[in-house]
Amino acid sequence: MKIIQQAAACTLALMLYGAISATAWAATINIHNGADPTSLDPHKVSGDWENRIVGDIFEGLVTEDPNAEAIPGQAASWTVSDDGLVYTFTLRDGIQWTDGTPVTANDFVFAFQRLMDPATAASYAYLQYPIKNAEGINAGDITDIASLGAKAIDDTTLEITLEQPTPYFIGALTHYTAFPLPKHVVEEKGEEWVKIGNIATNGPYKPTEWVPGSHVTTVKNDGHYDAANITIDGAKFFVLEDESAALKRYRAGEFDILTDFPTDQYDWMQENLPGEARVAPFAGLYYYVVNNTKAPFDNPDVRKALSMSINREVIGPQILGTGEIPAYSWVPPGMANYGDPVEVDWKDMSYGDKVAMAKELLTGAGFNADNPLKLQLRYNTNENHKRIAIAIAAMWKPVGIEVELYNTETKVHYEELQNNIVDVGRAGWLADYNDADNFLNLLKSDIQYNYGRYSNSEFDALLNKANETTDLTARSELLREAEAIALNESASIPIYYYLSRNVVSPKVEGFVDNAFDIHRTRWLTLSE
Repeated sequence: MKIIQQAAACTLALMLYGAISATAWAATINIHNGADPTSLDPHKVSGDWENRIVGDIFEGLVTEDPNAEAIPGQAASWTVSDDGLVYTFTLRDGIQWTDGTPVTANDFVFAFQRLMDPATAASYAYLQYPIKNAEGINAGDITDIASLGAKAIDDTTLEITLEQPTPYFIGALTHYTAFPLPKHVVEEKGEEWVKIGNIATNGPYKPTEWVPGSHVTTVKNDGHYDAANITIDGAKFFVLEDESAALKRYRAGEFDILTDFPTDQYDWMQENLPGEARVAPFAGLYYYVVNNTKAPFDNPDVRKALSMSINREVIGPQILGTGEIPAYSWVPPGMANYGDPVEVDWKDMSYGDKVAMAKELLTGAGFNADNPLKLQLRYNTNENHKRIAIAIAAMWKPVGIEVELYNTETKVHYEELQNNIVDVGRAGWLADYNDADNFLNLLKSDIQYNYGRYSNSEFDALLNKANETTDLTARSELLREAEAIALNESASIPIYYYLSRNVVSPKVEGFVDNAFDIHRTRWLTLSE
C-alpha cells in the first residue's frame, strides 16, 4: 500500500494562488452564469452552469486547484492498495456542514448510495460506476444497496472498493456526483432538503438566495477549513442566455466575469478591452446529435452525408471568429493515455469531394431533388449556437437537405434531447475527468447522455473490455477500436473542439485559464 496524496498539496496551492493580495477587498463577485440551474442538489444537475454553483457550495474528497487539477478536499490524505482496488480516505479534522454538524464518512456513503439508488434517477450516476456494484445497483440488478463498495470504517475513514483498477478514479472524484450530502438534513426534509433555509453544504460557500430565472447568491462559509484564505465574501450567479446583453452589462460594470461572449465581438474586445477576453484550449467537444432510432437517420449513410457536408474548416475562424479547431474525432486531442485521436477516413478529402460524396450517399438512400431530405435542427438559445446552425443549414442546402431551425431555452432543449424527440440537435460535452472513456461513454447503449441513442454491441463490448484492462497501452488500443467503429457509423457529428471563452475584469485576480474551464471562487480575489 502506498500513500498517494496529502493535504500539503493544498497548502502549496494556497501559497501560489490563494495568498491575500494587499489590494484585495471583501466583496461579492458578480458572475454571468448563462442558463437557469435545475437544482442545487448534486444528484439533479448536469451542466457546467450548474457546476459553477454546486462546486462552490459543496466539496468532495478531492477538489480542484486553480489549474483544475485534483488536490485534497474534504480528505486530508488517501492510500491505494497494491492491486489498485481499495482506496482509503482519511477525512480532515473538524470539517463540518454549514449548520455546524460534523461531516463524516457516513455522509459520503449515504451520498454514493443515494446516487446509485434507481429511485433517485441521477442521470450522471454512471460516472461513479468504477465503484464496486455501482452499475448493478443503479440498473436494479442488485437490490442490496449496502453492497455498494463505499464503507465508513469510522467517522473519519472512508473505504472505497472498485470493480477494477481505474486510472482516472481520483479525477472522477472531483465531480459533483462524488460530493457528500448532509444525511441528517436529507432524511429529515426529504426532497425539500435542497431549499434555501433547509440546505446545509460543506464547500467554501453556502447559498443564501435562489430566484429561479434570475440568480443564485452565495456567501462565504466561515466554517470551511480554508476560510482564512478565502477573500471573496460571496458570489452572485446571474441567469442570462443573451450574450450580447451580458456583454453590455459587463461593460456597465454589473458583471465581473462573463462565462461566454458573442464571438462576433471578439475582435472589438481585443481592441477595446485588451486582455479581458480570454480564449484558451478546452477539453470539450461541440457536436450535433442525430436520432439513430428514427428513419431515415437510422441509416448510417444519411448520418455520414450530414457529417461530410459540414465545412468545419470555416466555423472556427469565420463563423465564430475565435479559431476553434475542426473536429474529425469523437475524443478531443490531449486526453491522458490515449495518443493521437482516431479520425474519420474522409478527413483529408477536399470539401468539394466531400459534398459530391454526400450527394451520392443521399441519392443511394432515396433522396433527390424531387424527394429532398427534410429535418429539424434544434439548438438551445444562444447567439453562437444560432450562428453555427444557420451556417450549417446553408452548407446542407446545396446537398439537397431542407432544414427547419428550432430553438428553445437550455433547460427545455436538453430535456428534449434526453427524451429523444429530435431529428438533429446541438450538444456539447466538457470533460469531467481526463480520460477518453468520458467521451466514448456518450455513445454507449443505455447511457442517458447518449442523446442520439446510438447502439452497437461491439462498441459496448470494447468499452467494457477496456475498462477491465490494467495495461494502459492495451486499454488505449481497445478504446481506439471502439472510437473507430462509432466514427465509421457516424454515430453523431463532431464539429469542433471547444475553446473556453471568458471575459474577466481587471479587478479579478487569480483567474487561471485551464483545460477544464473550472474557476472556483475560493481561488479568486477582487481588487478595488
